[in-house]
Amino acid sequence: NFWVYDSLLSEYAALGFEYGYAMQDKDALVLWEAQFGDFVNGAQIIIDQYLVAAEDKWGQANGLVLLLPHGFEGQGPEHSSARIERFLTLCADDNLQVVYPTTARQYFHLLRRQMVRDVRKPLVVFTPKAPLRMKESRSPIGELTQGSFEEVLDDPGVDDPSTVRRVVFCSGKVAWDAMSERTKRSAPVAVVRVEQLYPFPGAQMRDVLSRYPSAREVVWRKAGISRSVQP
Repeated sequence: NFWVYDSLLSEYAALGFEYGYAMQDKDALVLWEAQFGDFVNGAQIIIDQYLVAAEDKWGQANGLVLLLPHGFEGQGPEHSSARIERFLTLCADDNLQVVYPTTARQYFHLLRRQMVRDVRKPLVVFTPKAPLRMKESRSPIGELTQGSFEEVLDDPGVDDPSTVRRVVFCSGKVAWDAMSERTKRSAPVAVVRVEQLYPFPGAQMRDVLSRYPSAREVVWRKAGISRSVQP
């Protein structure tokens, strides 16, 4: 027999189901992808009431993973559901993990970390489509079989750290644009990727900064916005 069912298109119900599944089976890697902007909007009640607050209110740990596309990628205004600011305003007391991996290796080890450690925390992952086709985001097999997720990635293109005059911190695919422009201009700049936005990896960022004793400017860069400080 072949049965066809027409179900209600409700992301509220879909995310609620996935949250419940992850609660019931803590050894399962449960991922929910909100491919368009209205998907997250429709599921906002589950995010606010359970994903963000259940551990504090009821002591219920949950390892559900949210995959949220970031960037319109030519698909129109509703294609991006990764409203980074919205999720960062929900962060407090280590209730969430908010990350933006930029390589295949980082993404693999991030999901692996989610399951192999004892603690269970909801994981929000920003996932732009463009890096699926970018050679810069590829990783050799050896980097998948060794290592772990790194919350901050130093610039692999800097041969002599003493020549760097500016350190640019950024997240996501904007890093590739910054690196490309730096190379084109032969600028004395290091582009450092902050792969985890919450919990904020301040100690790791300071460790990276210590590699650049000649740097005179530190910049935080995201698409369309930059902030500078003098060290």
